[in-house]
Amino acid sequence: MPTEDGLAREFEVQRDHLHAVAYRMLGSPSEADDAVQETWLRLARHDVDDVRNLPGWLTTVVSRICLDMLRGRAARREEPLDHPPRLDSGAEENEPEREAVLIESVGRALLVVLDRLGPDERVAFVLHDLFAVPFDEIGPIVGRTTPTAKKLASRARQRVRGVDVTAGQELAAQRHVVEAFLRAARSGDLDGLLSVLAPDVVRTADAAALPAGVATTVRGAGSVAAETVLLRRRSQVAALALVEGHPGIVVAPRGRLLLALTVTVHGDRVAGYRVTADPSRLRGLPISLLPC
Repeated sequence: MPTEDGLAREFEVQRDHLHAVAYRMLGSPSEADDAVQETWLRLARHDVDDVRNLPGWLTTVVSRICLDMLRGRAARREEPLDHPPRLDSGAEENEPEREAVLIESVGRALLVVLDRLGPDERVAFVLHDLFAVPFDEIGPIVGRTTPTAKKLASRARQRVRGVDVTAGQELAAQRHVVEAFLRAARSGDLDGLLSVLAPDVVRTADAAALPAGVATTVRGAGSVAAETVLLRRRSQVAALALVEGHPGIVVAPRGRLLLALTVTVHGDRVAGYRVTADPSRLRGLPISLLPC
């Protein structure tokens, strides 16, 4: 049996992996830290003489802890502890450096999509598709049979990938236009925005998405571009995604969805976009990952 110091060293070797698993399951750095710490406490209390595969055992334990946390969150319908700032807080871009690095490594859009999965689906998908854990090990973690665990991951995969109603070259062309719009928005490039917006572009938005006094409908490239520059800090926490089956944009500080932009592209220009901020409408909006 390893000494306490030896056990601690072995755990430290696995810490980064365990945190990576927990973060993808929970979408919250602080909750991931809590899950990893609880995993260590359980290891310290456990008789490890019968543990033949310590990395596998630790992954199982942290996954069960995360599943319990996700189920509890779903039952209470609560956000993670480190929930995103309010739209009017002026803090959209103020992500702590460690959190920003985590989000960059995982992908902001993926975090948004994972957050739409049920607890069991999320755990099954993360373990199998992101960490290659076999289904015969996932089944006991989620309390299901191996075939049912496969179905959970398959259902999650379908939701993550979504239904691509725009195929092939058309999708690539639309993505290029939306990427150019987001790139210009991030840098506050007024000329770049004017070059990608159609002259008669129309921006509509939920009132909740806008500062007080800003119109819910804005028309014309000049007006839309000027507003985009004014609100450009939101683009720092934005990412491309499939929104309603077409290339669009999600704004997700700390990986939590605040806004979704449904973009209409005609030719090589943005003809219009709708900004959804109402929580009930956001929940019903089809959002998935853009295919690579």
